[in-house]
Amino acid sequence: MSSASRSIELNSINNLSQDELKHVIKHDEDVFVDPSAAKIDIEQDTEKAHSVLNRQFNLDAEVAELNELGDSFKHERSLWKRMCSLDLGFEFEDKRYMVYMLGAFASAAGILSGIDQSIISGASIGMNKALKLTSHEASMVSSLMPLGAMAGSVIMSPLNEWFGRKTSIMISCIWYTIGAILCAASTNHHLMYAGRFILGVGVGIEGGCVGIYVSESVPSTVRGNLVSMYQFNIALGELFGYIVGVIFFDVHGGWRFMVGSSLVFSTILLVGMFFLPESPRWLVHKGRVGEGWNVWKRLRDVNQDLNNLEFLEMRHAAAQDKELRANESRFQAWFDLIRIPRNRRALIYAVMMVSLGQLTGINAIMYYMSTLMGQIGFSEKRSVAMSMVGGAALLLGTIPAILYMDRFGRRTWANTIVLFTVGLVLVGVGYQINRDTNLPAAEGVYLTGQILYNMAFGSYSALTWVLPSESFSLATRSVGMTVCSTMLYLWSWTVTYNFDRMQKAMTYTGLTLGFYGGIAIVIGIPYQLLFMPETKNKTLEEIDDIFSRPTMDIVRENAVNVKRRFARVFRR
Repeated sequence: MSSASRSIELNSINNLSQDELKHVIKHDEDVFVDPSAAKIDIEQDTEKAHSVLNRQFNLDAEVAELNELGDSFKHERSLWKRMCSLDLGFEFEDKRYMVYMLGAFASAAGILSGIDQSIISGASIGMNKALKLTSHEASMVSSLMPLGAMAGSVIMSPLNEWFGRKTSIMISCIWYTIGAILCAASTNHHLMYAGRFILGVGVGIEGGCVGIYVSESVPSTVRGNLVSMYQFNIALGELFGYIVGVIFFDVHGGWRFMVGSSLVFSTILLVGMFFLPESPRWLVHKGRVGEGWNVWKRLRDVNQDLNNLEFLEMRHAAAQDKELRANESRFQAWFDLIRIPRNRRALIYAVMMVSLGQLTGINAIMYYMSTLMGQIGFSEKRSVAMSMVGGAALLLGTIPAILYMDRFGRRTWANTIVLFTVGLVLVGVGYQINRDTNLPAAEGVYLTGQILYNMAFGSYSALTWVLPSESFSLATRSVGMTVCSTMLYLWSWTVTYNFDRMQKAMTYTGLTLGFYGGIAIVIGIPYQLLFMPETKNKTLEEIDDIFSRPTMDIVRENAVNVKRRFARVFRR
C-alpha cells in the first residue's frame, strides 16, 4: 500500500464520517480491500466503492427493507382521507423541485410575521384616533404582539413534539386568522389587545417551527439558503405592510383593512401546507420509519448511496436516542439542554446570536418607522410612504444572504454587524443636524443611515433563524428553538415597549448610538469573531461533533484564523 493511501476500520456505518463516505463513493482510484481485517483504502473508484459498501454495510438489503416498510404504509386513499392526514402526497419527478418548493413555501410563513410587525406602523395613526388610545395604550398595542409571540414560543415545543413540524405551522395559521379578525373588528382597546396578542401567539409558534421544519427536510448543501428565506419573507411581509398602509391611508376606516390584511396570507399558507410532507427526521424520531422513508423518497434521489446512507445514519441516531431516553420523563430534554455540555454550548451560542440581533433595535425601528420619519421632519402621509424605504432596504439586504449563505458561510454574514453599526452612526448624526435651517441634509443623512442599517441587518438577521435551527441535537431541537424564540420575542417586547421611554431618557442620538450601537460594537463583534463556529455544508449530525468540542478549542481555532486574516490584509 502506498504512503499516500489510508485505511479505516469499517465495523459499522457509524464508524465513517460523512466526508469519508463521500470520499469512498466519489474518488476514482483503485480500491484495496483487506478481507481479514475488514479494511478499505479510501482511494478508490465509484463502482468498486459501491460494491465494497454493500459488502460491509449490506446497503441494498437495508434499502430493500426500508422500501418494504414504506410500501406497507402506501395504499389507495380518497381525497378526503388524504385531507384528514394533512398531506395530499404531492411530489415532483425531479426531487430538487420538491426540496425547493418545501423550503420556499414553508418559509413564506415569514410574510405573515412581517406584515403583522410593520402594519401597525401605518395603522397606528388612524387607529389611535378612532379608538382614542393614550400613548401608553398605543405602546401596549405595538408591544403585545411580541409578548404574545413569547407565549407562542413556549407552546411551540410541545406542539412540535406531539403534532409535528408541519402541523404546528398549520396551527399557527389558525391563530393568525383569529387574531386578524379580532383586530379588524376592534371597537375598543381591549379587543385590539386581544387580537394583537393572539396574532403574536401565531408568530411565536411559526417562528420556531419553520426553521426546524426546513432544516430537517432539505439537504445540507442548500439548508442555509432555504432557512434564510424565512427572513427574506419576513422582510417582504414588512414591505407589504408598509405598502398596504400607503394604499389604505386615505380610506375611511382604512386601518381596519391594514390590521386585517394578514387574514389573506394565513389562508393561502394554510391551504398550501396540505401539499407538503411532514419532516422525515421527526417521523423517524417518533418511530414512524416507513412514513419517514416515503417522505425521504419525495425529497431525495434514493438512487444515490449518500442519500440512503444519510437516512440510515439518521435512523440509527434516532434509535440510539430513543434507547437512551426509554426510562426518562418527557421533561428530560429540558434538563439535557443544560446538563449535557454539547447542548449547553449550542444553547449559549444560539441565544447570544438571537439576542444580538434584537438588542440592536430592529423591531422597535420597524414598529415605529412612521413615527421616526415624522420626527425627522416628514408629514404624516409622507412618513407612512417613506417607511417603505426602510422596508425595501431590509428586503434587498436579505437577498445576498439567501443566495450565498452556503457559499460564504455563517461567519461571513455575521460580519455585517459592522455595517449596520455604521448605519446607526449616520442615523444619530441625522438627528444632530438642525432641521429648522437644513432639513434636506437632516433627512438625507437620516435616510442614508436607515437604508444602510436595514440592508445590513437584512443580511445579518437571516442568521437568526439559520443558526438555532441547525445547532441543537435532534432530541433537544424543539426545546432549544423554544428558548431561542422566547428570548428573541422577549428582547423584541422589551425594546419595543420601552422605546418611547428610552428615547426620552437617552435622547434620539443616545439611543441609536449609545445603546444599540454600543451593544453591536462592545459585545457583538468580539463574540462573533471568537466564539462563532462555522457550520456551512455540514449535516445536522456533523454539527453535533462541532458542539461536542470544548468552547476554548473553538475560540483558539477562531483566534488563529482571525490573526491569519488580519496578517494577510496588512501584508497587502
